[in-house]
Amino acid sequence: MLSSITPLGERGRNNRWALTAGAYMAGSALGGAAMGLALGAAGQLADALLPGPPASTRARLLALGVIAALGLVADLGWAHARVPTIRRQVDEDWIGRYRGWVYGLGYGLQLGLAVVTIVSSAITWVALAAAVLTGSWVGGLVVGAVFGAVRGLPVLLTAPVHHPGALRDLHRRNQRWAPVARRLALGGQTVAVAVSLLLALQAGT
Repeated sequence: MLSSITPLGERGRNNRWALTAGAYMAGSALGGAAMGLALGAAGQLADALLPGPPASTRARLLALGVIAALGLVADLGWAHARVPTIRRQVDEDWIGRYRGWVYGLGYGLQLGLAVVTIVSSAITWVALAAAVLTGSWVGGLVVGAVFGAVRGLPVLLTAPVHHPGALRDLHRRNQRWAPVARRLALGGQTVAVAVSLLLALQAGT
Protein backbone atom coordinates (compact mmCIF):
# COMPACT_ATOMS: atom_id res chain seq x y z
CA MET A 1 0.00 0.00 0.00
CA LEU A 2 2.78 2.41 0.91
CA SER A 3 4.35 2.04 -2.53
CA SER A 4 1.10 3.36 -4.02
CA ILE A 5 1.60 6.76 -2.38
CA THR A 6 4.42 8.00 -4.61
CA PRO A 7 4.92 11.16 -6.67
CA LEU A 8 4.51 8.96 -9.76
CA GLY A 9 1.21 7.44 -8.63
CA GLU A 10 -0.22 10.66 -7.24
CA ARG A 11 0.61 12.54 -10.43
CA GLY A 12 -1.26 9.89 -12.43
CA ARG A 13 -4.31 10.40 -10.20
CA ASN A 14 -4.10 14.20 -10.46
CA ASN A 15 -3.19 14.47 -6.78
CA ARG A 16 -0.25 16.16 -5.09
CA TRP A 17 2.08 13.70 -3.41
CA ALA A 18 3.12 16.21 -0.74
CA LEU A 19 -0.50 16.71 0.30
CA THR A 20 -1.30 12.99 0.32
CA ALA A 21 1.90 12.09 2.18
CA GLY A 22 1.38 14.94 4.65
CA ALA A 23 -2.18 13.77 5.34
CA TYR A 24 -0.88 10.22 5.76
CA MET A 25 1.71 11.25 8.36
CA ALA A 26 -0.74 13.54 10.15
CA GLY A 27 -3.32 10.75 10.23
CA SER A 28 -0.80 8.29 11.65
CA ALA A 29 0.19 10.71 14.42
CA LEU A 30 -3.47 11.48 15.15
CA GLY A 31 -4.44 7.81 15.23
CA GLY A 32 -1.56 7.00 17.54
CA ALA A 33 -2.44 9.92 19.81
CA ALA A 34 -6.07 8.81 19.99
CA MET A 35 -5.14 5.23 20.82
CA GLY A 36 -2.56 6.33 23.35
CA LEU A 37 -4.98 8.74 25.01
CA ALA A 38 -7.60 6.01 25.34
CA LEU A 39 -5.12 3.49 26.76
CA GLY A 40 -3.54 6.01 29.12
CA ALA A 41 -7.00 7.01 30.36
CA ALA A 42 -7.83 3.32 30.87
CA GLY A 43 -4.70 2.92 32.95
CA GLN A 44 -5.56 6.03 34.94
CA LEU A 45 -9.10 4.77 35.55
CA ALA A 46 -7.79 1.39 36.65
CA ASP A 47 -5.51 3.10 39.19
CA ALA A 48 -8.50 5.01 40.54
CA LEU A 49 -10.91 2.07 40.72
CA LEU A 50 -8.72 -0.81 41.85
CA PRO A 51 -8.31 -1.21 45.62
CA GLY A 52 -5.05 -0.17 47.19
CA PRO A 53 -2.54 2.47 46.09
CA PRO A 54 -1.59 2.86 42.41
CA ALA A 55 1.18 0.63 41.13
CA SER A 56 4.66 1.92 41.89
CA THR A 57 7.04 3.18 39.22
CA ARG A 58 9.16 0.08 39.81
CA ALA A 59 6.20 -2.24 39.23
CA ARG A 60 5.24 -0.42 36.03
CA LEU A 61 8.77 -0.62 34.67
CA LEU A 62 9.03 -4.29 35.56
CA ALA A 63 5.73 -4.94 33.79
CA LEU A 64 6.95 -3.13 30.69
CA GLY A 65 10.19 -5.11 30.73
CA VAL A 66 8.31 -8.41 30.99
CA ILE A 67 5.96 -7.44 28.15
CA ALA A 68 8.90 -6.40 25.96
CA ALA A 69 10.62 -9.70 26.75
CA LEU A 70 7.51 -11.67 25.80
CA GLY A 71 7.28 -9.64 22.60
CA LEU A 72 10.88 -10.50 21.78
CA VAL A 73 10.11 -14.18 22.28
CA ALA A 74 7.10 -13.90 19.95
CA ASP A 75 9.05 -12.05 17.25
CA LEU A 76 11.82 -14.65 17.36
CA GLY A 77 9.24 -17.44 17.19
CA TRP A 78 10.63 -19.24 20.20
CA ALA A 79 8.43 -22.02 21.61
CA HIS A 80 6.16 -21.53 18.57
CA ALA A 81 5.07 -18.16 19.95
CA ARG A 82 3.46 -15.73 17.51
CA VAL A 83 2.63 -12.05 17.57
CA PRO A 84 -1.15 -11.59 18.15
CA THR A 85 -2.76 -9.96 15.13
CA ILE A 86 -5.81 -9.72 12.91
CA ARG A 87 -5.72 -10.34 9.17
CA ARG A 88 -7.37 -7.11 8.03
CA GLN A 89 -5.66 -4.81 5.53
CA VAL A 90 -6.58 -1.29 4.48
CA ASP A 91 -9.06 -0.95 1.62
CA GLU A 92 -6.95 -0.25 -1.47
CA ASP A 93 -10.10 0.69 -3.42
CA TRP A 94 -10.02 4.01 -1.59
CA ILE A 95 -7.20 5.09 -3.90
CA GLY A 96 -9.49 5.12 -6.92
CA ARG A 97 -12.53 6.37 -5.01
CA TYR A 98 -11.35 9.38 -2.98
CA ARG A 99 -9.03 12.35 -3.26
CA GLY A 100 -5.42 11.90 -2.20
CA TRP A 101 -5.64 13.71 1.12
CA VAL A 102 -8.73 11.67 2.07
CA TYR A 103 -7.21 8.23 1.58
CA GLY A 104 -3.86 9.48 2.89
CA LEU A 105 -5.53 10.59 6.12
CA GLY A 106 -7.63 7.42 6.32
CA TYR A 107 -4.70 5.08 5.77
CA GLY A 108 -2.59 7.03 8.25
CA LEU A 109 -5.28 6.90 10.93
CA GLN A 110 -5.50 3.14 10.62
CA LEU A 111 -1.73 2.82 10.76
CA GLY A 112 -1.56 4.98 13.89
CA LEU A 113 -4.33 3.05 15.63
CA ALA A 114 -1.92 0.13 15.29
CA VAL A 115 -4.20 -2.86 15.85
CA VAL A 116 -6.94 -2.40 13.23
CA THR A 117 -4.70 -3.93 10.55
CA ILE A 118 -2.03 -6.65 10.53
CA VAL A 119 0.48 -6.32 13.39
CA SER A 120 3.82 -7.54 12.07
CA SER A 121 5.99 -6.89 15.12
CA ALA A 122 5.43 -7.20 18.85
CA ILE A 123 7.00 -3.77 19.36
CA THR A 124 3.52 -2.44 18.54
CA TRP A 125 2.06 -4.20 21.56
CA VAL A 126 4.97 -3.00 23.71
CA ALA A 127 4.23 0.61 22.75
CA LEU A 128 0.53 0.19 23.54
CA ALA A 129 1.37 -1.41 26.87
CA ALA A 130 3.65 1.53 27.65
CA ALA A 131 0.70 3.89 27.05
CA VAL A 132 -1.42 1.97 29.55
CA LEU A 133 1.37 1.76 32.10
CA THR A 134 1.85 5.52 32.19
CA GLY A 135 -1.37 5.54 34.22
CA SER A 136 -2.17 8.94 32.74
CA TRP A 137 -4.13 10.11 29.72
CA VAL A 138 -1.46 12.74 29.12
CA GLY A 139 1.33 10.19 29.25
CA GLY A 140 -0.61 7.82 27.02
CA LEU A 141 -1.26 10.64 24.56
CA VAL A 142 2.45 11.44 24.33
CA VAL A 143 3.47 7.80 23.91
CA GLY A 144 0.79 7.21 21.26
CA ALA A 145 1.52 10.40 19.33
CA VAL A 146 5.24 9.63 19.13
CA PHE A 147 4.50 6.05 18.11
CA GLY A 148 2.09 7.15 15.37
CA ALA A 149 4.38 9.89 14.11
CA VAL A 150 7.29 7.47 13.75
CA ARG A 151 5.09 4.91 11.99
CA GLY A 152 4.12 7.49 9.39
CA LEU A 153 7.66 8.52 8.47
CA PRO A 154 8.45 5.68 5.99
CA VAL A 155 6.15 7.30 3.42
CA LEU A 156 8.94 9.82 2.90
CA LEU A 157 11.03 7.03 1.36
CA THR A 158 8.77 7.20 -1.70
CA ALA A 159 9.71 10.83 -2.43
CA PRO A 160 12.22 9.97 -5.21
CA VAL A 161 9.73 7.81 -7.14
CA HIS A 162 9.01 9.97 -10.19
CA HIS A 163 9.27 7.26 -12.87
CA PRO A 164 8.65 3.47 -13.13
CA GLY A 165 12.33 2.62 -12.80
CA ALA A 166 12.49 4.43 -9.47
CA LEU A 167 9.48 2.44 -8.26
CA ARG A 168 11.27 -0.81 -9.09
CA ASP A 169 14.33 0.46 -7.25
CA LEU A 170 12.15 1.25 -4.23
CA HIS A 171 10.78 -2.32 -4.14
CA ARG A 172 14.25 -3.80 -4.46
CA ARG A 173 15.58 -1.50 -1.76
CA ASN A 174 12.72 -2.40 0.58
CA GLN A 175 13.39 -6.10 0.10
CA ARG A 176 17.10 -5.61 0.67
CA TRP A 177 16.59 -3.64 3.89
CA ALA A 178 13.77 -5.77 5.30
CA PRO A 179 16.13 -8.08 7.27
CA VAL A 180 17.94 -5.03 8.65
CA ALA A 181 14.65 -3.47 9.73
CA ARG A 182 13.71 -6.70 11.49
CA ARG A 183 17.01 -6.79 13.33
CA LEU A 184 16.56 -3.17 14.37
CA ALA A 185 13.08 -3.93 15.72
CA LEU A 186 14.42 -6.89 17.69
CA GLY A 187 17.29 -4.77 18.94
CA GLY A 188 14.85 -2.08 20.02
CA GLN A 189 12.86 -4.58 22.03
CA THR A 190 16.03 -5.93 23.62
CA VAL A 191 16.98 -2.39 24.64
CA ALA A 192 13.45 -1.84 25.99
CA VAL A 193 13.77 -4.95 28.15
CA ALA A 194 17.19 -3.97 29.45
CA VAL A 195 16.36 -0.31 30.11
CA SER A 196 13.02 -1.10 31.76
CA LEU A 197 14.56 -3.66 34.10
CA LEU A 198 17.55 -1.42 34.88
CA LEU A 199 15.31 1.55 35.71
CA ALA A 200 13.07 -0.72 37.76
CA LEU A 201 16.04 -1.83 39.85
CA GLN A 202 17.02 1.79 40.44
CA ALA A 203 13.50 3.10 41.09
CA GLY A 204 12.64 3.58 44.71
CA THR A 205 8.86 3.88 44.33
